[in-house]
Amino acid sequence: MARKLISSGSAYEKVAGYSRAVADGDWIHVSGTTGFDYARMSISPDTAEQTRQAFRNIEAALAEAGASLRDAVRVRYFLTRREDFELLAPVFGEYLAEVRPAATAIVCELVDPRMKIEIEVTARRASAAQSSPRKRGSRRTR
Repeated sequence: MARKLISSGSAYEKVAGYSRAVADGDWIHVSGTTGFDYARMSISPDTAEQTRQAFRNIEAALAEAGASLRDAVRVRYFLTRREDFELLAPVFGEYLAEVRPAATAIVCELVDPRMKIEIEVTARRASAAQSSPRKRGSRRTR
């Protein structure tokens, strides 16, 4: 599959020179995604709701690339407050408990003070993993 750029519809993507996601072959790289509701151009002040909206935004980008959160292999959480991790961990589990991708949580500032979380996802289409000639636990030899 050729490289495909996926947009959320945010005008800022063009201004800042990025895509919501890039599908390159069987891999999908979803940019850091916040809790903005792009249909309403609003963001909830509630951290848990921002997290759920960020996951909805990520799901939409993955769907456009022919994938879903079930295909996630890596997730990075960027939180503005360390204390929010305990509150948000169960929300992360609502979306990823069955998938269990490799994950990292980072505490940092975000570009807009209304943003309390940003989530980045890397996924690989399930069809690619299923058609791989290598079996789990096998080693490549020369």
